Amino acid sequence: MQKIALGLVALLFAANSYAIDHSMHGGGASGGGGASASCEKARFEKFVPENLATVSPESEFSFYAFNVQKPEQIEVNIKSQPVAITTEARGDLFRVVGKLPAGLTNTVARINIKATTKAEKCNGEGGWLLTIGE
Repeated sequence: MQKIALGLVALLFAANSYAIDHSMHGGGASGGGGASASCEKARFEKFVPENLATVSPESEFSFYAFNVQKPEQIEVNIKSQPVAITTEARGDLFRVVGKLPAGLTNTVARINIKATTKAEKCNGEGGWLLTIGE
């Protein structure tokens, strides 16, 4: 009798574990049939000049944008001023180049980058700081 009770407990535990495991991964009997939109978040790397560098006014800067489908999705601003950028496709990424806005001298400024995609969870933000001299 004790062996049967232990067997039933083990069977119930195994069934519960199976149901929990599959429900956490989106599997199970729910079906759905449609593909879910998955993506990698847009990201930005290889900042030039590097973070915290001291640069001259109106200096050029660049970075690489990954997981962005179109260059129009990339926005750059510095001290709330939109910055014109040019992009160059390099395989599955973009090299982005811009220039510090005129009038920024003797200050520290953050280059803010944002990529807006169709799927909000894929959007990305980034940036870095530069010290702008005279």
